[in-house]
Amino acid sequence: MKRLPRISIITPSYNQAAFIEQTILSVLNQDYPDLEYIVMDGGSTDGTLEILKKYNGRLIWISEPDRGQSHAINKGFSMATGEVLAFLNSDDLYEPGALIKVGQFFAKNPEAAWLTGRCHIIDKYGKEIRKAITSYKNFWLRMGGYRTLQILNFISQPATFWQRAVVESIGPFDETLEYSMDYDYSLRVGQHHPWHVLDLYLASFRIHPTSKAGFSASAQFLSDFKIIKGHTSSRCYILMHWMHNTLIINIYKLLQHQHHNIA
Repeated sequence: MKRLPRISIITPSYNQAAFIEQTILSVLNQDYPDLEYIVMDGGSTDGTLEILKKYNGRLIWISEPDRGQSHAINKGFSMATGEVLAFLNSDDLYEPGALIKVGQFFAKNPEAAWLTGRCHIIDKYGKEIRKAITSYKNFWLRMGGYRTLQILNFISQPATFWQRAVVESIGPFDETLEYSMDYDYSLRVGQHHPWHVLDLYLASFRIHPTSKAGFSASAQFLSDFKIIKGHTSSRCYILMHWMHNTLIINIYKLLQHQHHNIA
């Protein structure tokens, strides 16, 4: 077995005391042999710092004002020493054994620029939701290419990992983006490097009332639309992207309506 690469995980955080300990434990309990874990907190005032202090010596953390999520990720990546980089938001989770699978993949495939896998969607209680959306993304994860990615974002950020050399060549995340900075980054990396897929669940993406995805799916998809117009001049792809996002927004509204009726 080849040496497993050093993996650096960055968690950007701001006032996520309700979830961040679960996120931290999902990383530390991986028991990956060469792990660097950095939490970049934006100056939380809700008890997050007390949680971070519990894990002194097991992770690196900094709490100071920042210019938003992308800025926090960029600061973390600039500090990181790993050969493989990723970021995990402070309300998301890694699945047990995910990092060893990622490390083994890159050890066997050192030429691979980036890797992604499957991702559950969960609610604030950790219960899996939107299984149909997950299945839809899994289908395109198997079948889609870069042109499909210009129409719909089927790559799940929590389950995505990049070689350090790729991050250094592509550059930092766009700090002007409040939403969908990961989609923009996938398009930027995918323009130069094919992605590889592990047909395994590597992470869980949490949706809750105070999360960006839970608060405004419409704002996120509007950001997606603005981003894609910067990555293609094809009116056909731009139109298909707009039509797809409109359809998904209406599906989300229907799901929310059904949820409220059940509740």
